[in-house]
Amino acid sequence: MKINILGFVVLLLLTSTVFAKEEVVFTGIPTIKISEGGSSRIPQKISGAKSIEYKCTITMIDDKYYWATRENVEFVPVSNGAFITFIAMNGSGYVRIIKPGMKEIAALMDVTEKEYDYVEHMILGLKSVTYYGQSK
Repeated sequence: MKINILGFVVLLLLTSTVFAKEEVVFTGIPTIKISEGGSSRIPQKISGAKSIEYKCTITMIDDKYYWATRENVEFVPVSNGAFITFIAMNGSGYVRIIKPGMKEIAALMDVTEKEYDYVEHMILGLKSVTYYGQSK
């Protein structure tokens, strides 16, 4: 009897994760990549296949957010004005996006907000890689 109950509980847990709905909440395609370290800064324009290779995707599963294109690291969203910043729980970086419908307001800030819809910043050791691009 105990084995049957345990098996049922395991089956229930497995099926609940199988049916969890994954929703893409943001996809961005970068046009600029900036690699930085303490003694170097290398900006690169990117396009075509490279842009797609470096795309940024954020998903939501059961009210939790994930950096889908970076090993599904869990995010914590922080909303402030025209922006949402998704902060990686493991400290590896963040993604800041302009909220849908807020582009016009954000564009009043500076040329950066006029040209781009998001910034993705990854910390790799003591170096960093930053992408700027447009949402899809």
